[in-house]
Amino acid sequence: MNTLLPLLCAALLIPAAAVAQTAGPPVSPPRAGAPDPFQWLEEVDGPRAMAWVEAQNAKAQVRLDGDPRYEALLAEARAIFSAEDRIATPSFRAGGVDNLWQDDANPHGLWRHASLEAYAAGAPDWTPVLDMDALAGAEDRNWFFHGADCLKPAQTLCLVELSDGGGDAVEIREFDTKTRTFVSGGFTSPEGKQSAVWLDPDTLLVAREWTPGEVTESGYAYVLKSLTRDGTAVELYRGAPSDVSVSPLVLRGEDGRAQAVIARRGLTFYDSDYMLLGGPEPVRLNLPKKAEYEAYVSGQVVFSLQEAHGDLPQGALVAFDLTALKSDPAGAKAQLIFAPGPRQAIKQVGATDSRLVVAILEDVKGAVDVWRFADGAWTSSRLTLPGDANISLTDLSGASDQLFLKIEGFLTPTSLWLADAASLSARQVAALPDRFDASTHLVEQHWATSSDGAQIPYFVVRPKGAPLDGQIPTLMLGYGGFEIAMPPRYMPEAGKLWFARGGAFVLANIRGGGEFGPAWHQAVLRDKRQLAFDDFAAVARDLTARGITSPRRLGIYGRSNGGVLTSVSMTQHPELWNAVVIESPLIDMLRYHRLPAGASWIGEYGDPEVAEDYAFIARYSAYQNLRAGADYPEAYITTNTRDDRVHPGHARKFAAALEALGAPVIYYEPTFGGHANDADPQLNAARWARHYVYLMQRLMD
Repeated sequence: MNTLLPLLCAALLIPAAAVAQTAGPPVSPPRAGAPDPFQWLEEVDGPRAMAWVEAQNAKAQVRLDGDPRYEALLAEARAIFSAEDRIATPSFRAGGVDNLWQDDANPHGLWRHASLEAYAAGAPDWTPVLDMDALAGAEDRNWFFHGADCLKPAQTLCLVELSDGGGDAVEIREFDTKTRTFVSGGFTSPEGKQSAVWLDPDTLLVAREWTPGEVTESGYAYVLKSLTRDGTAVELYRGAPSDVSVSPLVLRGEDGRAQAVIARRGLTFYDSDYMLLGGPEPVRLNLPKKAEYEAYVSGQVVFSLQEAHGDLPQGALVAFDLTALKSDPAGAKAQLIFAPGPRQAIKQVGATDSRLVVAILEDVKGAVDVWRFADGAWTSSRLTLPGDANISLTDLSGASDQLFLKIEGFLTPTSLWLADAASLSARQVAALPDRFDASTHLVEQHWATSSDGAQIPYFVVRPKGAPLDGQIPTLMLGYGGFEIAMPPRYMPEAGKLWFARGGAFVLANIRGGGEFGPAWHQAVLRDKRQLAFDDFAAVARDLTARGITSPRRLGIYGRSNGGVLTSVSMTQHPELWNAVVIESPLIDMLRYHRLPAGASWIGEYGDPEVAEDYAFIARYSAYQNLRAGADYPEAYITTNTRDDRVHPGHARKFAAALEALGAPVIYYEPTFGGHANDADPQLNAARWARHYVYLMQRLMD
């Protein structure tokens, strides 16, 4: 692991040139603690707010949709997102595979099923299960499919999650896949941010808002109950309104029957208590607060540790024997399975019928190890798969040892592999055709030196033969939060709309992500956040020093937590870039905790209600650090009205404040799509067409 150095004074981390550009008193919005003149834009569907949105959308459409390049880009994006030769991403169910298919005829999605044999042979015999477009039309709701939990072992009765508009809040209904109808008088749960799983054919475990207002400050459930078919609800576990959430875990044996029930109490986004239920009182498992449940296999309950626990190191994968756990929940000791090295990280963990499968990163490149538990010990073997690629676990069968994997790279089209964890065999069963001419570009990995000396890796995808004279139009992506790693991936829309026109792409693996495990993430938590912004700026400077690009030709993109990154990068270093795409962003970091879901992220950013936290957040929060007279690059800010994870008020207020300062800004907000902005393929195509029109205007023209 890189040594974590103490945080320097935030003011010292901003180069003098940047300070000079941002000098002068703030004009709008005022400094932290003063009244917010744009708070009215937080009223999501308020008439005044929506009138403002409509006016901004009209201006954005003139600028972006009216560009002569837009229609061609839109057609190319539509061809990508609605292509019939896309990989139909599979999930195991009832001896076969399910898929949710979206295209021009099925924008809301068609849930369908095929036999595993036919699917693996490349000729799936699809049978429709649920037509979401027909359901949306019949009920006059903007329904999107958000998944289904199907009762084992037969997996014919399913709890289907329906989202109105693509947001996180869902309505849950019981569905019979044999009759392809919702069960008359079956289980239902009204719309909300909730979780429900089967305990047995006549009982659910449900965490939801049982009485009005019975949700946490983050908007999630904290009361878990069992619910039977006759409507009897019995409380099993109750958290507190100050928690983030409570959710159920059911550990199932080979026959699908429940072996144990655990309640996960999310104290903060990262701190949890795992409570074994079923006895006279819930009993907390002997785990550190920073631990995550991963899988149950071979009688072993597997967790990953984000902090050290006794002689178990940070980042390790560990397991409890379920029999020992039931005998002594508080005293049972965990056994070490795997401790990643300094250049490794655990990316994903899953279980088949008899094996534990672990996708790891090594220098931000993928591999997959299979672990077997026998005679009280864990042993591993590595699956033979293509190297120098990003490898992801797509789905694992609990009824066999089969699993699906996806393998991809910046210039290598995504392929789907079917593997057997017991025999360690793997074969490709599907692949995307080339969506763009990859022969024109090359991939490099470089390292930049950040403000505290840390070495920050980044990938560059650039045109072959292009002179390194600083003139390559370059889009740089960063995230840097929540221990989410950003390995290479195939991006058909970037390849077709950007690479094919001579553009370059940079993926900055800044701290805050999970590229090198929990320490890489925790290096920039709370009061150390400035280091993530410094990492991003260091990559930009390194790109210029190498002659790959220059501030005139460099644009940045970030979404969600990446919106914190890009908005702060814009306000602290306006001299480093000429284009800024800020999508579905967090920006007003002094009020984020008061907007829906925001309170759940206090563990990441700090608590603005605490004076010390308020002070370090105020030093970087982009909304409060806008300055009159600064030469900000024109920003393109976008979200959607139905984003119920990151409130659209962040994007709206930042755009309004920039406009009030006389700074150039483009704002666009479609009315649905959810936090991912991709619920509808047509909407997604238009989204990327607008992104790249803007980037071409700023970086290529």
